[in-house]
This record gives sequence, structure tokens and C-alpha cells, in this order.
Amino acid sequence: MKILDQNRAPLFEAMREYHRKNVVPFDVPGHKHGIGIPEMVDYFGRTMLELDVNAMKCLDNICNPIGVIKEAEDLAAKAYGADNAFFLVNGTTSGVQAMIMSICNPGDKIILPRNAHKSAITALILSGAVPVYIQPEINEELGIAMGVSLKSVKEAIEKHHDAKAIFIINPTYYGAVSDLKAIVEMAHKYEMAVLVDEAHGAHMKFHNELPMEAMDVGADMCAVSTHKTGGSLTQSSLLLLRERFVDAKKVKTTLNLTQTTSASYLLMGSIDIARKQLATKGKEMLDNVLNLVRWARFEINKIEGLYAFGKELVGTIGVYDFDETKLGVNVRNLGLTGFEVYDILRDEYNIQVELGDMYNILAIVSLGDTKESLGALIEALKSISVKYKRDKKITLKKSILKNPEVIVSPRDAYYSRKKVVKFEDAAGEVSGESIMAYPPGIPVVALGERITKEMIEYVNEMKKKESLLQGTEDPYVNYIKVLGV
Repeated sequence: MKILDQNRAPLFEAMREYHRKNVVPFDVPGHKHGIGIPEMVDYFGRTMLELDVNAMKCLDNICNPIGVIKEAEDLAAKAYGADNAFFLVNGTTSGVQAMIMSICNPGDKIILPRNAHKSAITALILSGAVPVYIQPEINEELGIAMGVSLKSVKEAIEKHHDAKAIFIINPTYYGAVSDLKAIVEMAHKYEMAVLVDEAHGAHMKFHNELPMEAMDVGADMCAVSTHKTGGSLTQSSLLLLRERFVDAKKVKTTLNLTQTTSASYLLMGSIDIARKQLATKGKEMLDNVLNLVRWARFEINKIEGLYAFGKELVGTIGVYDFDETKLGVNVRNLGLTGFEVYDILRDEYNIQVELGDMYNILAIVSLGDTKESLGALIEALKSISVKYKRDKKITLKKSILKNPEVIVSPRDAYYSRKKVVKFEDAAGEVSGESIMAYPPGIPVVALGERITKEMIEYVNEMKKKESLLQGTEDPYVNYIKVLGV
């Protein structure tokens, strides 16, 4: 048995050895080390194309890893304190789907917050599980959903003690963290598995001033977007698990139902390198990240009309802890929406933030940020506060929607016969499609829910603000499919 040394990156090392040998390729991909697509070589570089290779004995296979991929996965499991780890090349979406499909059979209940990502809704369709939604706590001043309270979790568990699992977000997009340890302890008393969407928490394990990661508090599975805050390439993630309520063999089989058989070695190699870096240098690098983001918050909070919220929210309802690397800035007192500030930053200052919503913008601060990059954001916000400020702050009748009425399961809604109606006239109908702004990908309307007048008003408001909506066959969301003939 090999000693698991976090200074090694076994998959990446095997890729480098393959590259050194200059193998003559008569396998796929068809570009043959980039020779067949010279324009890409000219722009991206020859080495990248030469490492875009297919599964072979020396590089192992993601569908049944027994060599260097397995060794790299074992190192990732050890780094995160898990029993098992699986590399994902279909993003954390595939991890969320695998978690729910591995635990829930058709008809089984799963408890989850209504602000879960669309991947959880697609997992309900694939598994046939029935959602029991918990209303996340709402900060009306900020206009965003926070975590879930222990009280609401306790009520849901006691009312639905036959549920197979509870699904928790750790942290939310904006950095709010629920009391995950207490939730795990509560759920395990009822022998419920705890599944965690840790898409935005890949970094948290590696610094003691950040919230606790799911494996540390005894959760059963978590899907981790190493590409979001861990440094790996876009679309690469990890699925971590503890073998108590979870069978690792079944999880692997479930992953193989939906994950590609032609996994990108560039993606997998980047997970291996990112894990090595986090495990060996994460504390030092995150010290720098935290110093930068704390400085940026301090400077932004000097700007009239702006509020960069952070750790002061801890202790408010739905916020047990807070991930400071999520730099959310409330802009409503400028008389501007977050959508408007998002566009101004991009179009006039060449700055791309993660998202804008009705009241806020969100900047993700991570391993690659510098004082110069954050300084540019601060200066741009100073300029916007002078140049674009309006007298009246943004106020909405309803900043965020409350839990909807679930009429049928998402799976039943997906397979039911449907008709197309004008979205304006859809109040009272049962939705056959989802509607969400992306990012963050949280449905305003999900399959199987009763469409309400408030939903229609909320979506129309987002349309006016030119939010990027998706989920319906109609790209402009003027029409929606509903159940019926």
C-alpha cells in the first residue's frame, strides 16, 4: 500500500510522464496532440493539446479507477477527511445528482431548502424522490436567502421522519452557513443521510477561520466545486463521502450512469494539482485571501450607499457562520439594482463580478486575487457611487419568494402531458418547467409547483432588469409549459 503523500499529484505526474514519452497516437481524440487543429495550438499552446488524451492503462480510467486516478482520489479523500472521494468532470451538478440518486428511490422523501440549486431539482426528476421544502431564512434588507434555522429543520424532520435524507447548502452563494453539525446530529438520530451541496466551499477545510466543512461535522456526502474556489479548471469537482448510510460502490455505479466515459484528463489533472496545493499551501494562501477580502470590505464600507456585508451577520437568523471570501455588496441605497451595477462594472470598468441580483452584487475572492485586482473593484465602486447614484433607493414589494405549493413531484411533472400557456396567464397552473436566473441557478418556479401571481410578478421584474433567465423552452419566458392537455 502506497503512503498517501499530499506533496504528490499522482495523476498529473503520470500525465507528465506520458507527455515526456512523445507517444505516437492512433487513439482518440482525433486532433492527435493538436496536429489536426493548429489554430487551437497557436492560441492555447502545444502542451495543453498534447495532454488532451483519452483513457489508457498508464493513465487509468474514471469509470473504474484502480491506478493513478484512484491514488489521486484517495489523496483527495484524505485531504478532506473523507472515507472516499470521486473525481467529477461534469461539475458539481453530477455530484448532487449522484448523492440524491444513491440514497433516494422513487417515492422517497428528501428534505431540502427551497433555495437549492437547479441540480437538486434535476436530481429529483432522475431519482423520483419527493421534495419536502424548508423555507430558508430571509434577510429582507439584503433581499437574499440565508441558511436554514435549526427550528425549521427540526420541524421538517419530526413531521417527515420517514424521509431518507436531508440536503443542505454549505455555504450559500452569498456565504451564509447553517448550523450543519447540529443538523447532522439531529438527522442521524432518525437515520437520515445528510447530503451537502458544498459547491462554494472547496477552500473551507484548509483554514481554521473559515466555516467547518461537511466531512468535518460528520455529513454523509458532499459535492465540492474545486473549480469555484479551489483552483482547478471549470467543470471539475469532487464527490466526498463517509460510509455510514452510504455505500461507496453504489455511488460509483450511480456516477457511471450519468458521467461521461471520456473524462478530460486536463480537468482531472487540475483537480489533482489543486488538491495538492490546498493540502500543502492552503493555509498560507487563504491567509492572504482573508487579509485581502477584509481590507476590501473595510474600504467598500467607506463608500456612500454601499454595504459590504460579512461576519457581523453571524448570530442573525439563518446565519450560524459566514464565509468571508464571498464579497457581497448591497447597492440598493445607490438607487441602482445589482443587475445594473453588474452591467456597469463589466461594460465601463472591464470588471466581471460573479452575479448581480435585485439588491446586490457578488464578487468571489479566491486564491488568484491580488491587492491590485481588488483595488480596481474598489475604485470602480467609488466611481459608480458618484457617477450613477440616484436619490431613491431600490425597494421591492417582495424581495424573495416564499415556499411554493408542491402539487406533484418534479419527476411526475417532467413526464406528464403538458400544454403551453402565456406566462402572464399561468397563475393557478401547475408548472411543467422551471424558471431560474443563472447565476445563481436557484429556481423561482420549479416543476410540479403551483404558479402564483407573485411568481409571475417576480419573474417579470427580473425580465425588466434583463436578468439572464433560463429553464423554459421559450428563451424569452413569455410562454411556459404547464400540466394538462
